Amino acid sequence: MGCGRVGSTLARSLEDRNHTVAVIDSEPDAFRRLGPGFNGDKVAGVGFDQEVLEKAGIRRADAFAAVSSGDNSNIIAARVARETFGIEQVVARIYDPGRAEVYQRLGITTVATVKWTADQVLRRLVPAGAEPDFRDPSGTIRVDQVPVPLSWVGTRTRDLEEQSRSRIAWLDRLGEGVLPSSESVVQEGDLLHLVIREENAQHAYRVIERGPEQE
Repeated sequence: MGCGRVGSTLARSLEDRNHTVAVIDSEPDAFRRLGPGFNGDKVAGVGFDQEVLEKAGIRRADAFAAVSSGDNSNIIAARVARETFGIEQVVARIYDPGRAEVYQRLGITTVATVKWTADQVLRRLVPAGAEPDFRDPSGTIRVDQVPVPLSWVGTRTRDLEEQSRSRIAWLDRLGEGVLPSSESVVQEGDLLHLVIREENAQHAYRVIERGPEQE
């Protein structure tokens, strides 16, 4: 639901990945953003109207995204898709981060646009570790990008995990993502993606900055 810049880009991206897509928008002119190559259905109407959703094929859908410009419309449409039609994969675009957190707890995945954009900018302004790449809705778990200090080069990744009380989800090495094994060794230039409990974050950064303990 929603054929603005986000909705049209999302629809084309899904179709490029060989998914069948239907797009709903209350303004028929909005469908021009899809371009002439779009092969999915275009349904004019209000996206939380059950008849409109039926016309768009909601009963055959695997997922539903509400990405119009209105918080209220997105939330109502997301709830109808989930609660009336039983769609499990539902995402709603919400501008108000406070409301987004409420609906996240109700099981509706939300993208708080303003907060997300601000967080992306903030992470590029502040020192490493000040803001995580991701924090789960409960605020318990975070994912951080951490460049490897030279002091850790040649150390086993499992030793870094044990000493920092973190887990390496993956690491970027020479432009590729790598899943470390129990025998992997840290190399110069690695960028770690660490999963850390929030209360352990300061400890993890202290250990990583200090370097490995010698056995």
